[in-house]
Amino acid sequence: MTGAATRFPFRFDAVFRPALALLGVRSATAWVAVSERELLIRYGPWRLRTARDNVIAVELSGPYRWWRAIGPHLSLADGGATFGSSAAGGICLRFGVPVPALLPGGRPRHPAATVTVADPPALARLLAVPDLS
Repeated sequence: MTGAATRFPFRFDAVFRPALALLGVRSATAWVAVSERELLIRYGPWRLRTARDNVIAVELSGPYRWWRAIGPHLSLADGGATFGSSAAGGICLRFGVPVPALLPGGRPRHPAATVTVADPPALARLLAVPDLS
């Protein structure tokens, strides 16, 4: 991470905490960090790293059905990655250039990532993409 980063912890629904801990996803290992130049998502053993300017859109979303939001997921609808620890809601980050995240080796590459951080509106404000129209 370059420069000082702002870190956003994940929100954990108590009922899912034990199962996520078995995957290595705990409060200490799940967060989103944003610096002047980079975005880093850590979700237990999973990582997504990209340039901050690769984030081209942000969208608040949720609430979710638990089976679609909890744990690491690949969206069959758009190929996006989900890193979920709460069904309450989160934020979808869209990328200009798709990025690897769910599997080692760099494939597949994801055009978006959804994260269930504790304060989705604050992350959305920090990553707000200027309207260039």
